[in-house]
Amino acid sequence: MAKHQAYMARALQLAERGLFTTDPNPRVGCVIVKQGEVIGEGWHQRAGEGHAEVNAIQAAGGQVQGADCYVTLEPCSHFGRTPPCAEALIAAGIQRVFIAMQDPNPLVSGQGVEKLKTAGIEVTVGLLAKEAEDLNRGFCKRMRTGWPFVRSKLAMSLDGRTAMASGESRWITGDAARQDVQKLRAQSSAIMTGTGTVLTDDPTLTVRPEGDWHPQNQSIRQPLRIIVGKDPVIPEYAALFDDMTEILIVTTKQREKGRFADVLTVPEKDGQVDLTTMMWILGKRGINEIMVEAGSRLNGALLEAGLIDELVIYMAPKLMGDSAKGLFHLPGLQTMADNIELEISDIRAVGKDWRITAKPIYKKSK
Repeated sequence: MAKHQAYMARALQLAERGLFTTDPNPRVGCVIVKQGEVIGEGWHQRAGEGHAEVNAIQAAGGQVQGADCYVTLEPCSHFGRTPPCAEALIAAGIQRVFIAMQDPNPLVSGQGVEKLKTAGIEVTVGLLAKEAEDLNRGFCKRMRTGWPFVRSKLAMSLDGRTAMASGESRWITGDAARQDVQKLRAQSSAIMTGTGTVLTDDPTLTVRPEGDWHPQNQSIRQPLRIIVGKDPVIPEYAALFDDMTEILIVTTKQREKGRFADVLTVPEKDGQVDLTTMMWILGKRGINEIMVEAGSRLNGALLEAGLIDELVIYMAPKLMGDSAKGLFHLPGLQTMADNIELEISDIRAVGKDWRITAKPIYKKSK
């Protein structure tokens, strides 16, 4: 079993190379082994290009007959932009296939495994399944529920403040934390913020490949930028428009597509954008992972609606005082019984700051 885990661990390492490039497809890696030696490796590099299995078969150079295949996601069984990978494995003469996890995509789920078994190939599913799931949390959630995975990134002082009373917030954290945020942006399908943050901070919301986190041989895939507001008015000189990356404005008002941005009109709820409907539509548009970089009001509304799956909070070793702004606007929490509990999964130093990763535990499911 140890050797099988080692080969699958290598396949997961390969899959991670597509962390910033495969969206909206999942990140998948593949290793082909024959007589105890790795003869081919591959990973899915970009949507529309060859899948991991096909790339690994090509890398093996015709020596695949009778070999074992280790792949992090069930081989596809349908025609999309590329032919079915299950058929490619069968045609290559693979003898055994080890799969980390079943594909949650209804077009594939179980069918790829069945096709391999029907062809006489021995199939094992579940090797390092959790690690494979973690690599594709957004894709898996969207395929199972229709909803994107939502991660909210926040920066705060040690006393839980995000900005001074004037709105000034640059910079709470240091360079290392800001570079870490770029990595989170790069793996996201979209970056979401509110109109207030656009007007106050004038952000670009683009990925800047600074530091050593970014493979220098990969081109940057810029996430969709989403601006949420009941009836947002964004000046044309805003920094958002300095870059040609796509912008989507989510609003409750009917309005024409702008010169710089597309528009999504959703219903109104409690005088604001219906965030639940918005997320459902974004999931239908194929958005796997959304990173929220917003102020206390949008973050609070998303949290109250049960729409945030993960919080990534960067905590700086400084104090900002009573008049500074807090992380979330949550006026509905009046007693201790109303509190939202968090399950902390990771705490680590990032430069001089601390990064806390936590999952909200909602009392009521959405």
